[in-house]
Amino acid sequence: MEVVRAHFRPEFLNRLDEIILFHRLGQADMGPIVDIQVSRVQNLLQDRKIILDLTERARAWLGRVGYDPVYGARPLKRAIQRYLQDPLADLLLRGEVPDGSTVTIDEGDGELAFTIRMKGPAEGQAD
Repeated sequence: MEVVRAHFRPEFLNRLDEIILFHRLGQADMGPIVDIQVSRVQNLLQDRKIILDLTERARAWLGRVGYDPVYGARPLKRAIQRYLQDPLADLLLRGEVPDGSTVTIDEGDGELAFTIRMKGPAEGQAD
């Protein structure tokens, strides 16, 4: 707080309603943030009833790749776009992920691996 007072003039500080100090995110904070960002991708697939199943290894890998000590979780969105959304979009465009499929995403050999499990006829029947 002293840094703020030393940097800004009292006239400016008096115009502020509240000052909230944030602590830097650490690597351990990335898991829930990865879940939030992946759920946004899941929502995009909702109309096609495609389910994303992210393993713990893939979750941890995205957390590592999407973390920067200086910028925190800011690079995570780009990492999810590059390593999850773009390859998944390619699979969808090639017709390799039919509606109602489950896509399991795991980490392997320093990248994400996608396994597509199609819903069988018995699974499609719901009473």
